[in-house]
Amino acid sequence: AKLPMSSNDLKSRLSRLAQSTAAKRPLLTPAQALEEEARLFKERYQALAGESATAPNAANLAIPTFYQPQPKEDSLLQKKLREEARALFLQRKTKQLLDNNELQGLWYLLGAHRTPPDGPEAEQLINYTDFLKVRQAAGPKCAPFFRPRVFAKLLQDDPYGRINIMSLFNYIMKKVWLHQTRIGLSLYDFSGQGYLRETDLENYITELIPTLPQLSKLEKLFHSFYVCTAVRKFFFFLDPLRTGRIKISDILASSFLDDLLELRDEELSEAAQSSNWFSALNALRVYGTFLNLDKDENGMLSKSELAKYGTGTLTEVFLDRLFQECLTYEGELDYKSYLDFVLGMENKAEPQSLQYFFRILDIDGSGSLTVWTLNFFFRGIQQKLREHGMEPPKLSDLQNEIFDMVRPADPYKITLDDLVRCGQGDTVVNILIDLNGFWSYESREMIVADVPEEAEL
Repeated sequence: AKLPMSSNDLKSRLSRLAQSTAAKRPLLTPAQALEEEARLFKERYQALAGESATAPNAANLAIPTFYQPQPKEDSLLQKKLREEARALFLQRKTKQLLDNNELQGLWYLLGAHRTPPDGPEAEQLINYTDFLKVRQAAGPKCAPFFRPRVFAKLLQDDPYGRINIMSLFNYIMKKVWLHQTRIGLSLYDFSGQGYLRETDLENYITELIPTLPQLSKLEKLFHSFYVCTAVRKFFFFLDPLRTGRIKISDILASSFLDDLLELRDEELSEAAQSSNWFSALNALRVYGTFLNLDKDENGMLSKSELAKYGTGTLTEVFLDRLFQECLTYEGELDYKSYLDFVLGMENKAEPQSLQYFFRILDIDGSGSLTVWTLNFFFRGIQQKLREHGMEPPKLSDLQNEIFDMVRPADPYKITLDDLVRCGQGDTVVNILIDLNGFWSYESREMIVADVPEEAEL
């Protein structure tokens, strides 16, 4: 058998062939001869591989197009076509959802196929056989809710292997609501990439306001401030890296949209409103505090004005760093930056708030807090204590307590992960930035001692 030709042998033969061709055509330059050699090599190599030099690769033709780039700004026709296609897609998805009449019919079917005997407190239950009967009677739109895994998820410790009909119906209602909300949010996703920019979310909440009875008494002039207040909470907690956009899936997974839509309840209690960031009561409180701090009424807060926040016990060192790190306009904070500050102060134990404060405390941007960093911020506390006629504790005692609380992976520095993991991050932040927070920590034993025993109540 003839041995296959090696690459070097093939190249030698092609080189000789090119040279002989060049000899027949003396007008070829050395560069042209090299090009001719490359062309001949390519033709011969493809011939040996059983391919034609001009035949397309059949495997490539079988690969479908899986990525369509975004239309350019000046491609009006492509943009319009994309928008129409998305609108039709969302319209088709909407038609696949159960409407109110279909949900009522499903509730009737579930009740008609319940499996006796009823459970405690007259709970209606259904076994797997009747579960499949309801699926058959309800039609194809209900089929996704009547799969074996759904039944298995809802199965409890019933001796007859049944599930609670109310639990099943609530599950279906929740799923339908999530799909409806996803479609509603997607209408504002003009890029079609599955996320909302700040302006997109502002448009969504602006159009949502008339449907929320709890906001009906808000003056229209205040709507823009309300929208800003609501949007900041979404972005503070769901966009900590400041990318300027939030995934729709993250919005649905959070509880913020539930809190916002809770305002549809006309009889929402005052206590529930007080604890709901999106309520008119809370929005007016936050904006009213901003106006009270804004003494020169220029719509911005200077460092001296923000120093009056709360009980006025924030340290000057912390405020200096805050104004260095946060976005300012001619050295003053606007309302959006103020909202981030308030959300951080009111939710210090949350990881996003700890990240906000850590960025301020991390003076050199090294990603860690050292003994020197703690000393730097503790000077502000020492100054405040001396102003009130109190002798501050030793720095060495304080730093040892902080490191004992956090127990960082590296015994010489504290990272953000350490603060979040230890569960005492909010206490550490309070100790370093706020005299009241420091004093509460120092007086914790006296506070506990003042709490009466249960027997004395």
